[in-house]
Amino acid sequence: MSSRPPVWPTVHNERQALINDLESLSPGQWTQPSLCPGWDIHDVLAHLVDTAKTTRLSFLRQMVAAKFDFDTATAHGITRERAATPQATLAEFRRIRESTRTAPAAPATRLVEAIVHGEDIRRPLGLTGTYPSESVEAALQYQVKTGASLGGGKERALGFRLQAPDSQFHHGSGPEVEGTLLALLMAVSGRPVHAEDFSGEGAASFVGKLEQASH
Repeated sequence: MSSRPPVWPTVHNERQALINDLESLSPGQWTQPSLCPGWDIHDVLAHLVDTAKTTRLSFLRQMVAAKFDFDTATAHGITRERAATPQATLAEFRRIRESTRTAPAAPATRLVEAIVHGEDIRRPLGLTGTYPSESVEAALQYQVKTGASLGGGKERALGFRLQAPDSQFHHGSGPEVEGTLLALLMAVSGRPVHAEDFSGEGAASFVGKLEQASH
């Protein structure tokens, strides 16, 4: 396995890359649905602003206010940081781009957020993101070991041996499923899956399991 990559330089670079991609969006593109159910592109950006500002203490306060319902706390954060215009939200994201604040969670969650939410925005817009493979691998390693209730994908990966041809990554036991690091990361993170992205004896069952769980 590759060594653990430094988190914050990658996160800051990915924030800047996303800013660059969003600067030329049309009004209609901002209201386009993202890969996150119920969130448009502007909502995802507001979420990224909120999490970039979240500290350990503010996270606990927000959870108390939301009666320890994570989804409610997240929705409150989007409402709080979604400015009157996408341009204003983007300006705030640009302002806090180099923030190193974080909720009480493993550093790898910052990589998961930067990469997965980057794709949540880019894919519906027809944009292509490029990410350091070691950072994608670190995010994937975290997701397959973390329960879905905490934002991970342990249950989605269970029962299969996942392998990535673009790295030495492998995880689990069972029928083999091969896919790129990014395809596996998005899949175990609960995003839409495409059968052509995976191969191996377990690929059809893996895709079927994820599709069924999404309905």
